[in-house]
Amino acid sequence: MPDFPSVEWFKQAADLLNKSDSFKRLGTCDTQMGIQVGDRYFELDFEAFELAHVKEVDAARMDELDFYLVQSPDAWRAMLDDIRANGLATHEYTLNSLDLRSDTEFALGKDYNRRDAFYRFNQTFQDYFDLTAKLKTTYPAGVA
Repeated sequence: MPDFPSVEWFKQAADLLNKSDSFKRLGTCDTQMGIQVGDRYFELDFEAFELAHVKEVDAARMDELDFYLVQSPDAWRAMLDDIRANGLATHEYTLNSLDLRSDTEFALGKDYNRRDAFYRFNQTFQDYFDLTAKLKTTYPAGVA
């Protein structure tokens, strides 16, 4: 049972995505994205038909990526709990809904043209998170 957030958790989710038909259905995905959970930062590198690399990075790296997703630890847990309970994100917990409804920006990036990858490949990223319904996730202290 991997903890969220951790490299192990993101890698196990990557394995699920790489074994799914998502890339065949949706096409290639080429982007370097980040995930910020509290004061922890993760980079996910999508290359063609796979999520190729996952690593923990520092805050400065976020500005070098195409974009990164930011929520509080509680909000990440609420999203993942919704996915686990329903097998996929329900309407208010989809990445699009989180981006559109948030009082603060959800998808951040210094360069709007590069940040556009969030919108262009959004369904691939949604599939990635939806597949985590299959993971038994634990939350360390601090991720309510």
